[in-house]
Amino acid sequence: MANPPTHIVPTGASYSTITAVKVQEPWRENLNMNLICKECKEDPPNIVEDFSAGDTVCGSCGLVLGDRIVDTRSEWRTFTNDDQNNDDPSRVGDGANPLLNGAQLQTNIAFVGGASAKSRDLSRAQNKATHDKSTQVLLAAYKQIGSLCDGLGVPKNVSDTAKHLFKIVHDENAFRGKSQETVIAGCIFIACRQCKVPRTFREIFDLTKVSKPEIGRVFKHLEKFFAGRNEKMKASIVEAGGVPDPNGSGFNAAVESTTPKDLCLRFCSQLNLSAKCTTLSQDIAIRAETTGDLAGRSPISTAAACIYMASYLAGEARSAKDVSSVAGVSDGTIRNAFKLMLPNKERLVKPEWIADGRADFKRLPAA
Repeated sequence: MANPPTHIVPTGASYSTITAVKVQEPWRENLNMNLICKECKEDPPNIVEDFSAGDTVCGSCGLVLGDRIVDTRSEWRTFTNDDQNNDDPSRVGDGANPLLNGAQLQTNIAFVGGASAKSRDLSRAQNKATHDKSTQVLLAAYKQIGSLCDGLGVPKNVSDTAKHLFKIVHDENAFRGKSQETVIAGCIFIACRQCKVPRTFREIFDLTKVSKPEIGRVFKHLEKFFAGRNEKMKASIVEAGGVPDPNGSGFNAAVESTTPKDLCLRFCSQLNLSAKCTTLSQDIAIRAETTGDLAGRSPISTAAACIYMASYLAGEARSAKDVSSVAGVSDGTIRNAFKLMLPNKERLVKPEWIADGRADFKRLPAA
């Protein structure tokens, strides 16, 4: 009789033997279906699926156990880099694009150079039958929005938001008398605000060549249009017994106006100012809005004046002309706003900035 295994029990620990009680499960019938070769009767079976012949074969004796099996693997192997004829054999289309209308599951008849006249005629007939003018207009507008957003240097989510806004306007024929470029400019302006990367009317004008007054007018109309649309959506939700979103009126809710603080970050980056100077300019902009020292000034003028003042306070002086070239306002406007801020400099700059030496009033230029 073999000796039981020896266990070393640590000092201070108690040793106890636990006897595992195996509970026998009740008998039940095995309903799993296993394919076994009737000649070899091996378990587990050695079954091979020959997809090229469509047969199921026993790997031990070669007996054919089934035929006409379905190949569930991918139909083609595509090597795009090796494809010199631009002939992709993949028969699977792209995913549905939410920015386009229709099912988007149509079949296209390809036509390449050297094909027969019948193939050319079929391709032309198919193009005429499936031609959708509305889709073509949307595709052209999306291409233009993408190129304009690339020119602005904004993230991709801004481009997607602008395309979504344009699709809503296009589907409801809300601005039938307006030119497409004007509506696109307004959609991009709203999308920039919604995605927290605001751009000024001047920047949109420089890119789209749509006048600033026209961009402002279409922006007001678009804002009113989306607000009315959201109110209708809210009413329909309440009528159906639902509860509308209490945090806002949805994706196309009216956005807040651009604040000088939002513009300071981008303008300071273009002027190569330090993070300390950027933070100081944003703090001055917030205090200037609170105290009302620059009441009536546009956010761009306020941001430019705050950057001009902060650059001198932090010892990284930038001239009014340098700030003007980035902000897009005249240097005279910046100096006039700075004159209004100078008498109230003590309440515009936090005392701790002066106390720890990060800012110094002696560096400020004369008014």
